[in-house]
This record gives sequence, structure tokens and C-alpha cells, in this order.
Amino acid sequence: MQLLKVHGSENDFFILDEESLEQTITDQELRELARKLCDRKNGLHGGADGVLYVTRGHEGTNGRMRVINADGSEASMCGNGIRTVARYLSEKTGRDDFKIQTMYADLEVKRTEPFAAGVPAFAAEISPVSFAAPDLGMHIGKEQLLNDYIPELSTTIKFSAVAVPNPHLIAFVDHETISGDKLGEIGRYLNDGQNPLFPDGVNVSFIEILGPNKLFVRTFERGVGYTNACGTGMSASSLIYFLVHGEQTGLEQTIQVINPGGMVKTIIHQKPDQSYWISLIGNATETATVELPITEALAGDFTHVVWTDTGEQTAYKQFVTALKEGK
Repeated sequence: MQLLKVHGSENDFFILDEESLEQTITDQELRELARKLCDRKNGLHGGADGVLYVTRGHEGTNGRMRVINADGSEASMCGNGIRTVARYLSEKTGRDDFKIQTMYADLEVKRTEPFAAGVPAFAAEISPVSFAAPDLGMHIGKEQLLNDYIPELSTTIKFSAVAVPNPHLIAFVDHETISGDKLGEIGRYLNDGQNPLFPDGVNVSFIEILGPNKLFVRTFERGVGYTNACGTGMSASSLIYFLVHGEQTGLEQTIQVINPGGMVKTIIHQKPDQSYWISLIGNATETATVELPITEALAGDFTHVVWTDTGEQTAYKQFVTALKEGK
């Protein structure tokens, strides 16, 4: 079995291409493989946030991406992950502008200007967008939620909810709050499988506004926990920023979104039918090529892994350092 270790803003994954497998695997084996590979304590080289399973897409697409979280659950989309899959498929097929099939939509991706030397970047369409409670799995007694309270969660923090199509709960907070434990407390409660508000769980993001068109976003991701970055979370946060703080931004404007793992850029677009979609632009870094026996991987045995670093992480670290220094 051949894998590719990748990341977008340090939101890291193993890409597994169905065509690279010497034997087919069942859906249950795929989920078990993700749990074994991605375990942060006992997994492969420190684990990962998930497995991106690449298969043949239907007509009009360059491939299909399935997102298997570290706990074996499946997400409908992954904004950081789709950029890395876009790069993988671009280099595999020689195309720089195409569509990738995901659970709910065929999404446009394209190669863009590198963020820095040795830091290749791709843009990905994030859609469809919905504010409807059923699409969010939200049970708070409201059809939609935009900058309002959920008393069961907090009497001082206002929340907004949007599906892109992953469900996201978003709040604007100050620096002290985003640096504290409140996000983890709310995230764990809403993803315990027993809470009545979001029984199927929800991604939770806190936003600190750093200035016009400049945000810091921290996310507790469903099926993962705290993550260095969540692509759909940063996209959803940007859309809510536009809707709640429209005096600071607008349609077709570039928003810089800082995250614990780096930075992305987003642009909010509106279709003729008044619905929204978001461009998510960020790095697509490949850190290592990996080869190991699939039967051993399914058993959590990584004794015979062949791990080859690409050297790209050094360039990415230099980019992040320059970003923090304001260069």
C-alpha cells in the first residue's frame, strides 16, 4: 500500500489512492485503517487528522475524494484536504483546473500562485451553503441561527450556524476567550453523541477579528478534536464574518484567515439565485511518501513502513515563520 502524507495549514492527512492498492479493501477496513493510521499516540509517525481516499470520479470530474476522520467516521467535505487531493490529481493527470467529486457536490479546484518558494497552493470551491436547521442537524427551536444566543451553551457568547456542507457553529470572541478552554468545553459537549442540540455533532469555531478582512480562527473539529486548521471551518467563518460584520468586508474581497497551523485566503461569492459559495485558497504540502503492507497496517503494525521525507516541510516552516514575523 502506498500513501502520501500531506497537509493544508498543518491539518494533516494520509492520501490513499484506490488505484495504488494491490488488493481491494472493504468500507469497514477503510475506516479501521484510518483509526489505526491516524491515532496520535500509536499511529503512523504521529498519526493524522484523517485519511483522504481517492477513487475514480464520475464523468466530468478528475476523481472522487472521501474524507475518513481519525475516529473512522466520514465527513462530507474537507477544505484543507481537497486542496492536497487537487494537487495529487493535478500531478497525476497533468491538469491544473478541474472538478473533484465529493459527497454532496462536484467542486472546482485549480492551481494558484505559490504562497512562497516551495509552498504550492490551490484554490477550492466550498459549497453548497445552507443555513437551514435540518441541514445542520440543529435542534435549538429555531429555523436558522445568526449571531444569537444558545442559552444552554453560553449567556455571553453569540453563535451562528451554517453548513458548507459540513455543519459549523461559529462565534466571535475576544483574545482571552479564544486562547482559553471554552472552545474545547463546548466542542466536547456538542460532539459527545448524547447532547440534544446537535445529536450528530458539529464543528465549532471561535473567531478573533484582527482587523478589516483579517481573522484568526480556532476550530474544534467533529471526529477529530482540536485541529491546526479546518478548511470548511475557515470558509464558514469568513461567510459569517461577511454577514455579521459587513461594514468590514464585502463580496469578492480577499480575507486573510490566520490559524494555528498557518494561513489561508478566502473570497465570498454570491450566485444569481442569492446563494453563497466560498473560494478557499491555501497551501497543499506533501511531506512524505509512505509504503507499507496493508495487512500489517490494518493490525496497527508499522514495523515495515518505508517513510521518505520530501523536504517540503522545511519550506512551509520558513513560510509560517515569515508570516508570524510579518514579512
